[in-house]
Amino acid sequence: MADAKVIPFDDDRSRAGTVPRPSRRRSAGSSRRKGESAVVREVQPLPGRARPQDDVQVTQEQQPPQESQDQPGHQVPSPAPDGGVVGGLERRIAGGLSFLRRRLTGDYEVDDFGYDAELTDQVLMSLVRPLYEKYFRVEVKGIENIPAEGGALIVANHSGTLPLDGLMMQVAVHDNHPADRHLRLLAADLVFMLPVVNELARKAGHTLACAEDAERLLGRGELVGVMPEGFKGIGKPFSERYKLQRFGRGGFVSTALRQGAPIIPCSIVGAEEIYPMIGNAKTLARVLGFPYFPITPTFPLLGPLGAIPLPTKWTIQFGEPIRTDGYPPEAAEDPMLMFNLTDQVREQIQHTLYKLLVQRRSVFF
Repeated sequence: MADAKVIPFDDDRSRAGTVPRPSRRRSAGSSRRKGESAVVREVQPLPGRARPQDDVQVTQEQQPPQESQDQPGHQVPSPAPDGGVVGGLERRIAGGLSFLRRRLTGDYEVDDFGYDAELTDQVLMSLVRPLYEKYFRVEVKGIENIPAEGGALIVANHSGTLPLDGLMMQVAVHDNHPADRHLRLLAADLVFMLPVVNELARKAGHTLACAEDAERLLGRGELVGVMPEGFKGIGKPFSERYKLQRFGRGGFVSTALRQGAPIIPCSIVGAEEIYPMIGNAKTLARVLGFPYFPITPTFPLLGPLGAIPLPTKWTIQFGEPIRTDGYPPEAAEDPMLMFNLTDQVREQIQHTLYKLLVQRRSVFF
């Protein structure tokens, strides 16, 4: 039917250039009325079908589907009304069963760091994505500043009492970047000391925050994320929100210089208010082996309910990359250069934070 030619039912126009239609066999009872032309005769419209007007051109897209006249009794099958939904559901079920079979048989791959790309895409991202899209309603800006390929180092501020900002940044890169890039975060050693969190972090592609692992990832062309503030940023009191803490000794700059990878500043607004930290039980934190034990308006007063974060509105903005491939290899050992680049990255993040705070209408909207 895709190659069918539409012939309008009007015999008043010239049919030059077309193949003459063979005459139909007449029955014994049918005869030409007196005075009627043998060449021109009015064609009656088909039953249930309106005759097209002479001044309207019927195209193939506008013409309703016609049944084949060459094969009697042949009918064109019509698709089921919910065929798309049913087919999509069947594909999802088949994909889920295939995924389960591969997990049970061990037919999947992990890299040297324990990263499981299939598990991350189909399970872990799906668990975090509702929090990203519906709860925090994250708005992403400047995603075009992240290169489509090759190693790059994303440096972001850290806050929120619990490290949810790192997970939201990971989803933001994966779901918004045209190349669907994965962000490999550098995490503190405490993350890999917790029983369940350790396995999940490895499967999601995170690794220990050390120069050796960072250089290996960048050398393989991976996108690496680091939050130099560490526990000083994530555990700072609410009164010091959106004030960047010290960026350490600038080790991330040295790593980027050795690999010639660009540094992309990232500013996150909205994480500071999910757990407003108004106090710190230092004695209890020392007993439990934590860097801090937060006291918020809802925790530990409301017990487990106090662990629910507030539904703040987030904004994540990726700044213009700072290139490092123009420096010589020995530049990674220059302390003054590392200090200047570290300060440049920190100032750019801080300036963007203030700019986003001015533009924000409300904490929750």
